[in-house]
Amino acid sequence: MHDGSYGNAVKLIETAARCGADAVKFQTHIAEAETLTDAPAPAYFTGEPRFAYFKRTAFSREQWAGLKAACASAGVTFLSSPFSIEAVDLLEAIGAGAYKIPSGEVTNLPLLERVAATGKPALLSSGMSSWAELDAAVAVLRRGGPLMVMQCSSAYPCPPERVGLNVIGEMRIRYGVPVGFSDHSTGPAAALAAVALGARTVEKHLTFSRLMYGSDAANAMEPADFAALARQLDEVRRMLAHPVDKDDLEPYGEMKRVFEKSIVASRPLAAGAVLAAGDLAFKKPGDGIPVSEHRAVIGRRLRRAVPRDHKFSEADFA
Repeated sequence: MHDGSYGNAVKLIETAARCGADAVKFQTHIAEAETLTDAPAPAYFTGEPRFAYFKRTAFSREQWAGLKAACASAGVTFLSSPFSIEAVDLLEAIGAGAYKIPSGEVTNLPLLERVAATGKPALLSSGMSSWAELDAAVAVLRRGGPLMVMQCSSAYPCPPERVGLNVIGEMRIRYGVPVGFSDHSTGPAAALAAVALGARTVEKHLTFSRLMYGSDAANAMEPADFAALARQLDEVRRMLAHPVDKDDLEPYGEMKRVFEKSIVASRPLAAGAVLAAGDLAFKKPGDGIPVSEHRAVIGRRLRRAVPRDHKFSEADFA
């Protein structure tokens, strides 16, 4: 999203922090270490050759250190996805605290071994991998620091039919580790649903404008929408953190009185009358004998005469 501008990268960090992000994730590309010069670009971005794009937008070691410092200053965690062993070495040199494994590197076991050797936390994206490929990657990364596996679908943008919310639960059972969600859809629905289903972390692309040049801008969120999503995710997490006991009716005492109904007389009744079903009506408020007890009232004898709409109480019966 920064398109190689260090200044824009810093501004994106500050914007993400203001919008409610907890971490900012970059991609660390070293063109010579990760790609051939004639490697094809993805179908969704053909603005320039891939090798040239990585060369033009790369940061120096000093700039990466500056971005990590900018994250600390903004109060967010610095993360980056390394696309080569050399990129891991660079990130280690600046003291990166954790690693995000991009979907295209799941089968790059030498890279995963290098990340595991750091002993630092790793977030493993899964966008284009089979279960067998993920199993192998998880086996390598378990040798290192804490691991999170992230459901992801490598489609840009990702349509609802390919989000794969079902995989979140399957991953949790299969690997017994926290599960996250890397979201390539354009709206908030997938992320909100993922958190409701147990995703602990959500990754979402952020851009100043979807009209910007670059490989991800068109499929990213602009700041206002990102901030709204952050607030909504916080609300979902608060809901999950406060389970409701359906037998705890104390919060609803007044509502039950106002909206539920009591048993009342459907017509004037004489003293000594034995109540039949036709003598009963059911009306608000709900502070008398509850309608649910209507069968227990049928057949009882009145101690005194009552008018129509009289709300029955135990004192009415002989």
